[in-house]
Amino acid sequence: MKKPVMVIPTYWRREKSEGIKKTDLIYDHPTPLDENGTLKRAIESTKVLKDKDFLLVIIAVANAEDIEQRVEEKVVKIISSSDVEVPVFFFSHSHLRKLLLALEEIIGQNLLYLLSLKGYSNIRNMCLFLTHILDSEIAILIDDDEVFEDPDFIRKAQEFIGSRIDSDFVGAVAGYYMQPDGGWKLKTKQEEWAKYWNTTEKMNEAFELFIGRGPRLKVTPFAFGGNMVIHREVFLKIPFDPNITRGEDIDFLINMRMFNYKCYLDNELYIRHLPPPKPHPIWKQMRQDIYRFLYEREKLRKQKKIDGMYYLRPEELDPYPGEFLKDNLEEKIYKATHALAQYYKEKGLHQDAQEALKNIEIANKFEWMKKDPFLQLLHLKNDWEALMKKTDNTDVRYRLKEFIPQIR
Repeated sequence: MKKPVMVIPTYWRREKSEGIKKTDLIYDHPTPLDENGTLKRAIESTKVLKDKDFLLVIIAVANAEDIEQRVEEKVVKIISSSDVEVPVFFFSHSHLRKLLLALEEIIGQNLLYLLSLKGYSNIRNMCLFLTHILDSEIAILIDDDEVFEDPDFIRKAQEFIGSRIDSDFVGAVAGYYMQPDGGWKLKTKQEEWAKYWNTTEKMNEAFELFIGRGPRLKVTPFAFGGNMVIHREVFLKIPFDPNITRGEDIDFLINMRMFNYKCYLDNELYIRHLPPPKPHPIWKQMRQDIYRFLYEREKLRKQKKIDGMYYLRPEELDPYPGEFLKDNLEEKIYKATHALAQYYKEKGLHQDAQEALKNIEIANKFEWMKKDPFLQLLHLKNDWEALMKKTDNTDVRYRLKEFIPQIR
């Protein structure tokens, strides 16, 4: 049996003393180069796993081009100093450039736009592509701010993937996060404005239904990208959508459903989530949610009844994210934005209040409304399938493997 591939992306930014530049890409909590971050902790936590018959790939991501080399050197040093008992492979920006040059000779330029280390969805796609090149049936997606605590994690991750349940193929299995305090529910302070933008409430409602109750395996409306197992049959056909800047995991689940694959949640497959504090203000986090909910709702609205596809309704994604993909989304945005702006004003944060109010304007002029997200998804899927088919060759994979060097 081919070994599964566990892929851990790790995100980095320039030193704290250098600050943040406008051109720097935005990630939730990239580690400053003058700190060591959480990567080593994540790598070394694999020692708790009973089954170590898997390959570990670390993808180093810089949020700016001018620090790429320093990021690569930093991450290689961390991996080299880690106490780890599994083979560790490394991939970063310099390897991507070489890989793209080789691919251009093999398949031409047309499909190379699909491979990038900029943005969450593109990076998730690189996780899938590298698993493909390493000739594995199973991709296990993990984040660097997590630690393994369950010795049986690898066994559980492979237990159902690729099997059939009631004639349905299990193409993806999502685990869940144990929070730092020990539970799986989100425990954030609920301010008055949040009753209009009740994402935490609806997420916890969904967690109770799908994590807190049996059976162990059930079709899920949500997924955690940092604890997700994807089978080759799915990742050869369906990519993450680069037009989604946040929430790419749930968007991938939506795409799967549209193409007649179901994602299952396993309420025994957990990992401990220990994230650093998010540096972004609430209005910016809300803005990212507004982008993705509007985009996904439009994707659902523009669906066509096509043979071989499943017509997905928002209600099938209740309580989360379905609650935010319905006709009252604009009303939610309007009420929540005004309430958040008032919250900021009462604290004397007038600039933040203005930024909060801009979210209404942004929602009303949402650029993706000029395009058809559903039609774009069809084109994206066709191109992704073509890329995977053209590289699904033993000789091609052998040639490309040299750009994923083993360093441990």
